[in-house]
Amino acid sequence: MAKYDNNFVDELRARLSVVDVVGRRVPLVKKGQNYWGCCPFHNEKTPSFSVNEEKGFYHCFGCGAHGDIISFVMNSEHVEFKTALQELADMAGIKMPDYKPKSPERQQLEDSYFGIVEKAAKIYQDLLFSDSGKDALEYIKKRGFTDDMIKKYRLGYAPKNNIISNKFVDVKQNNLLATGLVRNGDYGLYDFFRNKLMFPIFNPKGQIIAFSGRSLDGSEPKYINTTDTEFFHKRYTIFGFNFAREEIYKKNRSIIVEGQIDAIQMQCNGFGETVAPLGTALTEDHIALLCKSNRNIIFCFDGDNAGQKAAARACSLVLPFIRDNSDVRFAFVTGGKDPDEVLKSGGADAMNKIINDSLPWIEFLWKHINESYLVSTPGGRTQAEKFLENELKKIQDKKYQYEIEQEYKKREFQEWRSWKKVDTPNIKMPDVDLITKNTLVYIVNNFENLASQYSDFLSSLNINFDEQAPDLGWTVTQAEKFVVSLKLKKYLEILENERKEKMQAMVNGENYTNADIAEINKKITETNQKLEKLLYME
Repeated sequence: MAKYDNNFVDELRARLSVVDVVGRRVPLVKKGQNYWGCCPFHNEKTPSFSVNEEKGFYHCFGCGAHGDIISFVMNSEHVEFKTALQELADMAGIKMPDYKPKSPERQQLEDSYFGIVEKAAKIYQDLLFSDSGKDALEYIKKRGFTDDMIKKYRLGYAPKNNIISNKFVDVKQNNLLATGLVRNGDYGLYDFFRNKLMFPIFNPKGQIIAFSGRSLDGSEPKYINTTDTEFFHKRYTIFGFNFAREEIYKKNRSIIVEGQIDAIQMQCNGFGETVAPLGTALTEDHIALLCKSNRNIIFCFDGDNAGQKAAARACSLVLPFIRDNSDVRFAFVTGGKDPDEVLKSGGADAMNKIINDSLPWIEFLWKHINESYLVSTPGGRTQAEKFLENELKKIQDKKYQYEIEQEYKKREFQEWRSWKKVDTPNIKMPDVDLITKNTLVYIVNNFENLASQYSDFLSSLNINFDEQAPDLGWTVTQAEKFVVSLKLKKYLEILENERKEKMQAMVNGENYTNADIAEINKKITETNQKLEKLLYME
């Protein structure tokens, strides 16, 4: 078999979850950290086939079958390596390149790239502790960074001059340009990063692949990142992931914050499972990478409008990755603070409270919809329902999707359509009998428009409409006759009680007259006539 370019194969493994690939053919159930099912490679009734999402492999304890997404497709579908790659590429939604054996030139470029960025990181780190980097060092220490933190994350300083261009004069110009550390100008090469606090960016293997530079003079943008290269793509790279992988596995969750400093401070203050996007909007590729480690995610954003919008976008992105055993939540840092400031002022306890108060995604999405649409109007409800329908279609597990849809339909009915309860302070409605109750439950659950039309009356009966009731097979006319007749009967009860109370009041000498009683009698007669007419209606 020819030797193929590992970059594309690695990208497939990064984009696709082994649980999703295997799950297309094998029903899987999560137990502990692994997923289990019956092995597709030999007959068995008791599941011995284990799938580890974080590590990206499967293993059968019965027959010994073992491998990753590529070997699974090859062995389960009996296809060759290239065909398996093509199928996986289609799943991932990426174009499969023409494969060729890795050339010596290509290998030389890779070695050169990683060698240059590694050496550059050492140069920047040394400069941070030099006289030229004293302002950058003072700034980061004011942000609460210790020397150990600086060394662990390999922070550095890019000076105002062309340090990289001058240090790498013996390197091929094209190789140096390929790293994104320098640009080609009218007078030769010049450094891309100048007067910046430097944050190295690592790939999951712990290799430095790029840098993020923070402005020190107040200029905008506050952060700039290495432009995309052959070995670095912002949309596929999560800051701090190489440090967080083990903690994500141990704590069975990941936390996503908005910036590098927040991520580092979180990791160093007891939240080692924290990561951040690289100053860019969160992407579905970031989510895919995290979900390969764990599908339990807490998004932690600022509580302002921008943070709320970012959270709404994150919720939309994460829906295709949610499973029925996922725990996806949204936490918000209020008061104009960020996680870094919370940790400084209140420590880990304050941050823990914010995390513990996080909203499950179902609650967050419902809250977001109610705040984004005018659900008190028919038009607003229609827009909200269309939005919700489109969002829930993204859930891949159709059974889970159905359950969430039913949950929201119940909320729509109770909160948007029917249950605007009216106060009836002087009227105590009597309880209904079991047959009447079951009949009303059936009507409410099967005739939405009718339930909405008579919502004020139905809501006053103190019935739990979430229960189940036998199917009566009624038409809407039959259902409406029943509701209206019950409403009239209840009204008659109120009138009868009112007549008794006023007659007793007259006996007690209170200021009521025969005319008052006559008025009530007139209403009783009219109501009885309506009821009789209703009962004989077709």
